[in-house]
Amino acid sequence: MSSLFSISIFQSALELGCIYALVALALFISFTILNIADLTTDGCFTLGCAVGAMVTLAGHPFLAFLAALISGVLAGFCTAFLQTKLGVESILAGIIVNTGLYTINIAVMGFSSLTNLFGCDTIFSIGKDTIGSGVIGDWYKLLIVGAIVALIAVFLWWFLGTTLGMSIRATGDNADMVKSSSINPTFTITVGLCLANSLTALSGALIAQYQKSADINIGTGMVTIALASLIIGQTLIGNKGSMLRRIVGTILGSVLYRVIVAIALRMSVPAEALKLVSAIIVAVAIAAPYVRKKAALKKREFANYRGQRSQEVKENA
Repeated sequence: MSSLFSISIFQSALELGCIYALVALALFISFTILNIADLTTDGCFTLGCAVGAMVTLAGHPFLAFLAALISGVLAGFCTAFLQTKLGVESILAGIIVNTGLYTINIAVMGFSSLTNLFGCDTIFSIGKDTIGSGVIGDWYKLLIVGAIVALIAVFLWWFLGTTLGMSIRATGDNADMVKSSSINPTFTITVGLCLANSLTALSGALIAQYQKSADINIGTGMVTIALASLIIGQTLIGNKGSMLRRIVGTILGSVLYRVIVAIALRMSVPAEALKLVSAIIVAVAIAAPYVRKKAALKKREFANYRGQRSQEVKENA
């Protein structure tokens, strides 16, 4: 196992797992809470990456995150507007916005497919100068992203417990019911999608500063990766229980997914095959609860069959 894994690889997997956990939390809001298949994720992640990179390039590494959050809110608003005001199905609305974001993203990047941030101050370079030389050493990146994800997790836990948050959760359970309860589902869906996409864009801005670059295709397949993390978290923790437990499970699922990818890379799996690995992980994670349920049912049936056979043997004797 030591040949497959090392401290540096484990550290990198933790860092990336925390960064991409924000996208998994975004899908937790849209897919699990609101019960909406939001396919804006790929384009919105690239949008946050592009906006964050350009603002960072202008010399404002902290303002880059605020700009990315705002851009994600706008993307989520467009998706919600198509769904709630124009009657477009949620999947089609996400595809439409995702397609349009490609042109917007490349325009934000100055019509260049790649933007480098080498030589620019980032939150990680500032953190290295501030705390990296201390006791934590090279773990300063994990401390930074871990603190950000922890703050977001606490905020989501608090927000989803508020009146508005409870309304959003109720909308995902039964939109017709909340409408009859004087709650405007159009408003709750819009807020939910804006919040979800703002987290996706924030993750994109973080990855831009982490990798010191922004690529126009960086968001391709991001919805699959986030879905894999979400499903893994639900498989580990379960989709029931307290909201805090479900949020923590989603974060753990993202970290575990990155650990699995790191192991796959160490086993000489080609980088081009990582999308296939992601698809397999999603399929296995989704199928696991069903397979366990069917296995338990077969086990009970077999136990009942053995009990009946034993009873028949006793009666015949």
